[in-house]
Formats: sequence, structure tokens, C-alpha cells
Amino acid sequence: MKSGEKFVLGSIMALLVFSVIRSELHVEEKHEREIPYYSTATHEVAERANDIYRENGCKECHSLWTMKDMMETVPAPILDGIGSLRTEAWLYDYLSASNPQSILPTRLKKQFGMPSYASLPESDRRVLAKYLASLKVKDWYLKETREAEQKKLHGTE
Repeated sequence: MKSGEKFVLGSIMALLVFSVIRSELHVEEKHEREIPYYSTATHEVAERANDIYRENGCKECHSLWTMKDMMETVPAPILDGIGSLRTEAWLYDYLSASNPQSILPTRLKKQFGMPSYASLPESDRRVLAKYLASLKVKDWYLKETREAEQKKLHGTE
């Protein structure tokens, strides 16, 4: 092999090694451009749950699939990714409780606490719980989601 060929081959190898190292270092950057939230719900469940969400004024306090304006809403949890933190059974029990604060105490003033939805038809509570449980967060963003939930609940991470 001639020295010129060795130089070209060495340059190609150096570029390949540099490219692999660079791509590994920028994995987090790729995630920053990716939306971490998704839903596993069927179209029918999502449609009915969104109707219930709108009809009951849930968007007055909670945001879903949107950016939240802290100046216009109560500082209630964002629902994106809630299904990675709570099970469907837990969500159903919470929505069915006559006093939701007995299940999950709030740091908010009493007038801003989660109201009871025990009076909703059971089928609506089940659909809403099923949909909320379907709102997942990708594994690479789960730690941040848990920390945000802890901060919201306890004021600490």
C-alpha cells in the first residue's frame, strides 16, 4: 500500500470514528427535538374522553397536549404523561372519590383543589380513567416527569 493510500484510508477511519463518537454524544440533543408524550388510547376512547374533559371544565385547571399559561390557569398538574405515573385503577378511584384530597392531598388553596367527579356516570369515569392511563411519556423523559410531579405535590424534587 502506498503512503498516499494509507493517508486516505487513515483519514476515512478517523472520520468514521469521529462520526460515531459525535452521534453518541448528541443522543440527548435528538430527544430535545422529539415530543416525549404519546397516547395508547383508541380513537373512540380519546374522542369520548376529550368530550368529557371539555364538558366538565377540566381544561380550566389542567392542560392536555398544549402549553400551559400559568397566568390564566390554576397550577394543577399537566395531564400529559399521567398514565406513566398512575394506573387506570388508581385514576378511576381518584375520579370516583367523594373527596379526592383524601387520596392525593393538594398544596393548593381549598377552592383550587380537585373537585369530586363521583357524580359522573360510572361509564364516563371509566372512559376518562382509561384515557388518562393511556397518556404516556417516553422512557428517556420519565425521570423528568416524575420529578415535576413530586415538585408539584410536595414542593421538592
